[in-house]
Amino acid sequence: MRSVRVSIFALVAAAIAVLAFRNTDGGTISGKVAPLDGASMVWAVKDADSLKTDIADGTFNLQGAEEGTYTVIINAKMPFRNVTISNVRVEEGKVTDLGEIKLEQ
Repeated sequence: MRSVRVSIFALVAAAIAVLAFRNTDGGTISGKVAPLDGASMVWAVKDADSLKTDIADGTFNLQGAEEGTYTVIINAKMPFRNVTISNVRVEEGKVTDLGEIKLEQ
């Protein structure tokens, strides 16, 4: 009986250690812009923090976003207008897909 308790204790201690040192990389914000060459960069802003990435072939992936609510800004190329998307919710370990974002002139 004592060896069973020791084994259970060892398993619980190992599980706690694994969970304590696991790598949390945040969430991801992804999407596409149309037309494909209509924008150059995307920003995600939350309070005083911001992330940015280039838009390649019309797609983007902002990785490493902390959990929370962001404002996403698409920097459009002329003759298109910038797009601002408010209240983008990011969760730890999940992808928030904004779908296709149509740029207007």
